[in-house]
Amino acid sequence: MSTFRRVFSSTVGTKLLIGLTGLALFGYLVLHLAGNALIFAGPETFNQYSHALVSNPLLLPIEIGLLAIFLLHVYKTATNYIANQSARPAGYAMKKYANHTSRKSVASSTMIWSGIVVFLFILVHVKQFRFGTWYQVNNTEVRDLARTEFEIFSQPLWVVFYVIATLLVGLHLRHGISSGFQSLGFDHPLYTRQLTRWGVVLAIIIGGGLAIIPVWVYLTR
Repeated sequence: MSTFRRVFSSTVGTKLLIGLTGLALFGYLVLHLAGNALIFAGPETFNQYSHALVSNPLLLPIEIGLLAIFLLHVYKTATNYIANQSARPAGYAMKKYANHTSRKSVASSTMIWSGIVVFLFILVHVKQFRFGTWYQVNNTEVRDLARTEFEIFSQPLWVVFYVIATLLVGLHLRHGISSGFQSLGFDHPLYTRQLTRWGVVLAIIIGGGLAIIPVWVYLTR
């Protein structure tokens, strides 16, 4: 085994990769929310943004890189969880959520489960929007993401599904953001508490922001 593989297969290396890939995905979500929020400016503005994005020649390599980061994050998280379970096959008798002496919370205790739901949600979301409907306009097939969004979110069940899923994204980020920075070494009494607070704020902004969009589209369709 090479030195590189040996380092990143270790416990510390695994946590480092989980932190790095998680923060990279968080950065993408910030941009993703900013782009999706353009739907509030109207279908034309949103489609101008989406068409500029799709026609960008860098989109494919960026998507491939993003997919690689995502799969590495999922793989390392899963192997880390399995390793932890193998090392401690019997769970603790009691679990207490965060107090003044513990960082444990609902978010941190359900990371693997919220992560599984988010993974399944992403598959559905990509199928519906990245590889979604093509429309016939003047005998030419075109994408119209604004129309796709209004069609999907005209159905209450899809609205409920997206609201629940995006709130779970926020729950996952609630612990993931601060944990990612801590994995990179930003763990000190002077600023760890601030990182945790900012992690909560950013998780609410992203999860809540993504959840508002389908509700708004449904109410204004």
